[in-house]
Amino acid sequence: MGILCSRLCYYFRRCFTIAIKEFAINTDIKFKKVLVIDTDGSSLGVLPIEKALEAAYAKELDLVCMSQKGDTPTCKIMDYGKFHFEQMKREKESRKNQKVIEIKEIRIVGTGIDDHDIDTKCSHIIRFLTKGNKVKITVRLRGRENGHPDQAFDVMKKIAERCEQYCTIEKDAKLEGRNVLMFLAPKSGK
Repeated sequence: MGILCSRLCYYFRRCFTIAIKEFAINTDIKFKKVLVIDTDGSSLGVLPIEKALEAAYAKELDLVCMSQKGDTPTCKIMDYGKFHFEQMKREKESRKNQKVIEIKEIRIVGTGIDDHDIDTKCSHIIRFLTKGNKVKITVRLRGRENGHPDQAFDVMKKIAERCEQYCTIEKDAKLEGRNVLMFLAPKSGK
């Protein structure tokens, strides 16, 4: 009983996931007349939906509505399970080939930062840029520093000058609330 129940659940789940689709198939097509494309790509012409379904069932295949634009939608006779599998495989392959670019953040608290500390931060920034990541630099202004944001812009300018051979400035330094932000992107040649 348990094995039978698990198999029925498997088949139901499988059929349910295939039924969630973007294409209408077989009896889900609600048009009276459709343009039918055969398995070899030749056109069978505009047929009533009943005759189109008969043609698909005679070949033991599915009638899939590929396009619903215009007066007569276009339907193709094909094996929908195979088509769906190949489409999922293509999507998986395209996701695998995508390069994910992360944004790394470097925070500097206050404008009273020494040159050696700036060099350390720049070495981290260069390491991130050479790995192909974008870098967001944040200088946090505290207390009386809020009255002198030009000092934070000077710190950003020093950082940009020290990293200029590894990066391009994607977004220039900008004051947002208590923070001064700047975005760096890796140079395309690196």
